[in-house]
Amino acid sequence: MKRLLPFLLVLAASCNNEDKKASTDTPEDDLDAARTFIRANLDGRIEDARKLLLEDSVNLQYFNVFERNYEKMDPESKRMYRESSINIHKHRMDNDSTGILIFSNSYRNDHDTLRIQRIAGAWKVDLKYLFEHPADTVKPTVPVTPSSDTTLK
Repeated sequence: MKRLLPFLLVLAASCNNEDKKASTDTPEDDLDAARTFIRANLDGRIEDARKLLLEDSVNLQYFNVFERNYEKMDPESKRMYRESSINIHKHRMDNDSTGILIFSNSYRNDHDTLRIQRIAGAWKVDLKYLFEHPADTVKPTVPVTPSSDTTLK
């Protein structure tokens, strides 16, 4: 659950920002889909982000939690997310229809991992992968000792 909170805050910033114009472009590849999804979340454009979500029951539950948390976020945090930039730390293609992206934003430098899949010709973001991916796809930034918390942040 500790891993969920930072990502919730990033995605929760996606819920309600009327100042930003909705994007109508279709992502060309996995990286474009991920960038568009993350930017929509940071800018508070929930409906734009939702269009890029792989819609299954688990992803929808995660996304709905993010949306509820956004409503509780203070205006300063929302502003900081909107003004942040996306930092891409690692990108790889597992095959021609599945990409993995490790990213953070400049406001909160917490590394998160997304899987982007091409389904019926459209690139979709799978949030489940954030919680289900193998441990070696994201390395801790501090050494882990037996007495320290081993949860990746």
